[in-house]
Amino acid sequence: MSTVITNYKDAPARTVDAGGVTYAYRELGPKGGIPVVFFVHLAATLDNWDPRIIDPIAAEHHVIAFDNRGVGASTGRVPDSIEAMADDAYTFITALGFDKIDIFSFSLGGMIAQALVVKHPELVRKLVLTGTGPAGGKDIDKVAGTTYYDILRAALTRSDPKEFLFFNRNATGKPAARAFVDRLKERTADRDAEIKVTAFQTQLKAIKKWGRSAPADLSKITQPTLIANGDNDRMVPSVLSEDLHRRIKGSDLIIYPDSGHGGIFQYHQKFAPVAVDFLSR
Repeated sequence: MSTVITNYKDAPARTVDAGGVTYAYRELGPKGGIPVVFFVHLAATLDNWDPRIIDPIAAEHHVIAFDNRGVGASTGRVPDSIEAMADDAYTFITALGFDKIDIFSFSLGGMIAQALVVKHPELVRKLVLTGTGPAGGKDIDKVAGTTYYDILRAALTRSDPKEFLFFNRNATGKPAARAFVDRLKERTADRDAEIKVTAFQTQLKAIKKWGRSAPADLSKITQPTLIANGDNDRMVPSVLSEDLHRRIKGSDLIIYPDSGHGGIFQYHQKFAPVAVDFLSR
């Protein structure tokens, strides 16, 4: 009997070929049951998932994190629309042989998840949308400006841009930011390839397009949905989480106080059990 790996830092790096693309992914947790597929954020690779969120979920669920086309160690080129990214995610998931999944998504990942659910409702059982917003959402098209500004601020202080983008620059936010960035370094072996600048720029283009596109009919989403964010998200404004909650019938909404885009990471001790409970219900 092989031991079940439930620590993300030890999850083996795997690949699968589908549609002319080699997708890089990591897999952990007990197999069997409906897998939870993690959809990652802008500029992120497999190394950007907070182990304090993934590990508690992997203690009870089969978890899969992946690099979409053109990201990290996955081959091909990043598409310039969220819908095309959702098509790639669908190709990846079906290549692994799954016909039913739960989704855990953050930020850009949440946009891709929404596009996927609208197009393939039968594929998704439950949906977790964090730090994200709907197509046509107010100020989503300003994400690029905020991102470049914070990358510059971070470069000037030799810190990680996520410390500025994901957390408030106050007495609570700064230590939470440093702790989060440190947790992302816990995996030492077999790290992922960095995202390429062109891939990052194309993702920003896709987000801008999403922000300027016509709103989707989110009343089509009938899956149980958990929505979470901080109350001061500078990247994807917190009001958009409330907008999603209003438009997705029966969804649950959690807004954490005194926190930003990375509210779920700042409050991982509170949020992880809620996510586990939601997925297990």
